This record gives sequence, C-alpha cells and structure tokens, in this order.
Amino acid sequence: MQNNSENISNIKDKSPDESSADVIVRMFPSDANPAGNVFGGEILKHIDMVAGIVAQRHSQSNAVTVSMDSVNFIKPVFVGNVLKLNARINYVHNSSMEIEVRAEAEDILTGVKTITGTAFVTFVALDKNGKPGYAPKLLLKTDADKIKFTEGKVRMEDRLKHRKKPNI
Repeated sequence: MQNNSENISNIKDKSPDESSADVIVRMFPSDANPAGNVFGGEILKHIDMVAGIVAQRHSQSNAVTVSMDSVNFIKPVFVGNVLKLNARINYVHNSSMEIEVRAEAEDILTGVKTITGTAFVTFVALDKNGKPGYAPKLLLKTDADKIKFTEGKVRMEDRLKHRKKPNI
C-alpha cells in the first residue's frame, strides 16, 4: 500500500488546459417545465457533473463537491437546445479545487448561441480512505491562468471566511 507522500510524487502538476472539459447535452421535455424552460436544477446537475470531471482529471482521484457559488442564470435554456458546458480549474490549495463553469445554449435550428449561465464549484480531492487527499499544483502558463488563479484564491479565502458550520 502506498503512503500519501509516495502517491503525491506520482502525480505531476498540471496546467488548467490539461484538466479542462467540454460537455454537450441535448435538452428534452423531461428536463423542463410546461412552458419549455429547462429547470435550473437540471442545469445545476450538469454543471456539477462537468466540474467533477475537471476535478477528477486534475487530482487523478475521487473528488466531491463542497460548494457551488456565484451561480448565475443569465438567460433561459429551452427544450430542444443543446447545452454546452465548458469547465476549467482556476485555483488549487492542498486538496481543494475551484472549478469555473460556463454554460451556453445553442438553438440548433438557427445556430444562435447564447451564454446562459456561470458558476464556481469547489471540489475536494479524496484519498483511497475517503479523506481529503492531494490535488496537484497548477502550472500557470499564461497571464490569464495567473489572473484566474489569483481571483480564485481570493474567492476561496472569502468562502472559508464566510463558511458556516451547522449547530448540531
């Protein structure tokens, strides 16, 4: 059995591009209300799914959702639209990872594409025992990567500052 330090040495640091993911999903009547607007919860499910792909690609381990914030539903998504989700990792600290997701709807009949939503999702990499594990550092190759990392760090610090633990 490998100890945690051996596991860390086997995982290389990665750039945001190495872990990014694009997912395309067709929206059906079962995804929407009677007026044909796709449920926000359905969109959130897909946001969480694509963010999880990025987190697991980056950490090469199981990863779980810790929080979802700054979710913005900008425009509606309709039945028949194709929902394209683009996700990238912005920030990593120990086991925590901030994933940014951008949602775009495409009307296949007209070709019109519309930005419909954005979100930041925090994941934690887990070790084989289900405890917080190691997430590789980010290789910041571009100025945009550096800016997103700095902005992600600020958001993560703010999340931790305002995190409320339940009174049990």
